Amino acid sequence: MSTMTRIATNVNALKSLDALNRVNADLSTRQLRLATGQRINSAKEDSAGWVIGKGLDARSKGLAQALNNVGDAQSLLGVAEGSLQSILDILTTMKVKVTQAASDTLGVNERNAIKSQLNDFAAEIDAIVTGCSFNGIKLLDGSFSNKAFQIGSETTDTMTVSMSQNNSAASLSVDSATMTVDSAAAASVSLSKVNAAIATINSGIGAVGSLAARLDFKTQALSSMISNTEAAKSQVLDADLAQEQLAAVKLQILQQTATAALAQANSAPQSVMQLFKG
Repeated sequence: MSTMTRIATNVNALKSLDALNRVNADLSTRQLRLATGQRINSAKEDSAGWVIGKGLDARSKGLAQALNNVGDAQSLLGVAEGSLQSILDILTTMKVKVTQAASDTLGVNERNAIKSQLNDFAAEIDAIVTGCSFNGIKLLDGSFSNKAFQIGSETTDTMTVSMSQNNSAASLSVDSATMTVDSAAAASVSLSKVNAAIATINSGIGAVGSLAARLDFKTQALSSMISNTEAAKSQVLDADLAQEQLAAVKLQILQQTATAALAQANSAPQSVMQLFKG
């Protein structure tokens, strides 16, 4: 402590000013936290916390995008399954017509009519296969093989999907050149081909459904991970507004008292003037 009779350097005023500056700096930090809702607004406040918090934030954003990727994958599989269901419906109708043609009760005109329908059905199957795409990617022509879906925030979080079966009428052996119903015997052969095609499409639908079920579980897992990661990030980066408000009120009071102390310290040396009065 300095003596009041030494006035060349007002030590008490300097100490009061230093205290006021510290209070002002701390109050500024508290007010910034209240304004932003963030406990750490720059790395200098808590470098370790900043690194940890920003790492969690990056992971959370990566998981959120992975969840969007899973949604896109589910949409892609939904398009494929819907198209396969349409092909299955056509094949079921073809089975009915071929079964009808496998009976010797039909004449030439009836068989020709059935053949015409079968040709139209085969053409529609090809139209579905050609039109079934997602973002320009063909799904049912056999070219969709070993495609990777990014379903997590890490490079290893991928799911490889293949739909390598070509579902065109020719590949299913139900095209116009293959399906013949000129006689009951020929229709029976065609019926076996339709049955095989139905089995192939059913297998494809089952595989797509299994993949979609996996993605449903992945959606639940990602949603849980995002929530937990956000909670961890909040614990590190977010400010406790109630605590910050209490601290700010205390600092405002200290600011007033420090200002008053500085004013008193500045006026104290004036008492020395009494020594010069006669």
